[in-house]
Amino acid sequence: LEHLSLSVADCPGTGSAQAGRAAACQGCPNQKLCAAGATGPDPAEAAALRERLRCVKHVVLVLSGKGGVGKSTFSAILAHGLAADESKQVALLDIDICGPSIPKMMGLEGEQVHQSGSGWSPVYVEENLGVMSVGFLLGSPDDAVIWRGPKKNGLIKQFLRDVDWGEIDYLIIDTPPGTSDEHLSIVQYLGASHVDGAVIITTPQELSLQDVRKEINFCHKVKLPIIGVVENMSGFICPKCKNESQIFPPTTGGAEKMCQNLNVSLLGKVPLDPQIGKSCDKGQSVLSEAPESPATSSYRNIIQRIQEYCDQHTQEEKII
Repeated sequence: LEHLSLSVADCPGTGSAQAGRAAACQGCPNQKLCAAGATGPDPAEAAALRERLRCVKHVVLVLSGKGGVGKSTFSAILAHGLAADESKQVALLDIDICGPSIPKMMGLEGEQVHQSGSGWSPVYVEENLGVMSVGFLLGSPDDAVIWRGPKKNGLIKQFLRDVDWGEIDYLIIDTPPGTSDEHLSIVQYLGASHVDGAVIITTPQELSLQDVRKEINFCHKVKLPIIGVVENMSGFICPKCKNESQIFPPTTGGAEKMCQNLNVSLLGKVPLDPQIGKSCDKGQSVLSEAPESPATSSYRNIIQRIQEYCDQHTQEEKII
């Protein structure tokens, strides 16, 4: 039998002229997609995207290797935390096409998208916090989105090109887990603008960290800056005795050890807290529902670090 292997060590990356054409691309499931995008987006499309994104100051992608590690939860809490400053305009874009949970988490289930002369109007949680998701386009939250890659990519492009966000300070993009079509597309489309970086979500156990290492390699390949890693479900603090238990034991040192080995910033650790799940199901922010909880304290510190990173990124761009 012929031995099949898939090596990423020699992958030229999506931005290379050799993307999809190099010898290392043979047998890769994304070969056709990379080859099609190697010449870059259509100049007219790129100009339209650049014009629409011109009013966006900061773009933050939220990624995860595995599903179920709290990526969408973090995206929602990050958006709420940034929007707590009423002088800032925040947008949350959900490109998890097949599993759009942001409408539920933001208390917007049943809302619909309206179109005006300037494009699609986001659905607003607050005056300074707008949301867009495929969930708003479905007849029911239980409807399954059964789409192949090209259709997903088309909707992502439409979200970036046609949604009328107005002037915004932060665009938070909640992505599906893994490194698939949606991730390649969003990086390619945002190439017409700028991205401050990615926040990668994990849990402490090695099974999750294994996929996060792949996610970090993906970011390096596509030249996507990494703001840092957030470790969710990092221990459980008993509300009565205050002792901490490791529900998901960090058998290989958790995110902290991984970040040290890979020279990536650890933004913080968020302990398990039942209130987080309750708040998400109610469509509320745990930051306001449980302001004194250890999880809220961790989230606030992480959000502050992300703000500081974005501010520093802006200053460096001005210097350049």
